[in-house]
Amino acid sequence: MDESFPTGPMCPNTPGFIASDPMTKEAPWGWVQEQCTPKLYPSAKGQYIKDVAAEMERLNVTAVVFGDPKGVQKWKDAMPGGVIPGTSFTAGGMTPGGRVPMDELRKDFTDGGFKVMGEIGLQYEGISPSDPSVDQYFALAEELDVPVAIHMGTGGSGRANVTSPKFRGSMGNPLLLEDLLAKHPKLRVQVMHAGYPMIDNMLTLLQANSHVYVDVAGLIWSYPILEVNRYIQRLVDAGFEDRVMFGTDQLIWPGLMAYSISVIQNADYLTAEQKRDILYNNAARFLRLDPAAATAGAATGVAAADSTTNQPKK
Repeated sequence: MDESFPTGPMCPNTPGFIASDPMTKEAPWGWVQEQCTPKLYPSAKGQYIKDVAAEMERLNVTAVVFGDPKGVQKWKDAMPGGVIPGTSFTAGGMTPGGRVPMDELRKDFTDGGFKVMGEIGLQYEGISPSDPSVDQYFALAEELDVPVAIHMGTGGSGRANVTSPKFRGSMGNPLLLEDLLAKHPKLRVQVMHAGYPMIDNMLTLLQANSHVYVDVAGLIWSYPILEVNRYIQRLVDAGFEDRVMFGTDQLIWPGLMAYSISVIQNADYLTAEQKRDILYNNAARFLRLDPAAATAGAATGVAAADSTTNQPKK
């Protein structure tokens, strides 16, 4: 696990970020640390998967779990029927370096039961999703009709100069997807983190490409709540309520999923129907879930997750 990864309690929707000084030890995440309600705590050692699985069952959540095949299998074993498996060609997840061989990746989706290609963390490598060096992987996704989930936007405070020197905010620009989408017009794309904070470019991309969706993972709890609601409301008010999907960026706190759901449930600018769309209907459509399952419905929607380190994320 990256040494910068958080290990202690956390206050969601931090009211601000700490400026750092290169002459001192810099905080890797930059969240303001203060008393808050609620404060979210990690699981006891060895209990994380069990705790999150219990939360998923309690909240009636189906999770897209991304990661290496062995890691994802642990989540499938813990939540039979509650996990939609995903894996990526970026072998290190969000850590730069390595590519999964094409034949191995093809087998994952044709024989291994994987349904989503992601999390694709090219931004952490400073690489555009339209870069020719990775085009073969997106071509495979289009050929097999597999949706792709691409990290674009938020990376945490100080990401480029504190923990991930190859990370580039500019590589999170949603408009960088245009050449990729032009070359692969049938590719279904999930812009993770809704391209935050580049709302105008995100709206431009959604307007031009009607099969692009966004998720609000990470964004929904990592920034001040007024900012979060402002961003989501812009997406909805611009007419894209049918392409906004719920997500968590679960990380290490089992209570984060319920907290993230509450942000949508308590949003007074959303109608009951819009909340239902964000929490379930939009993801069910994007992922092409069984219509019978969609009719029964999940009470709180489809959460995206990440098990790169055997921990859900998104």
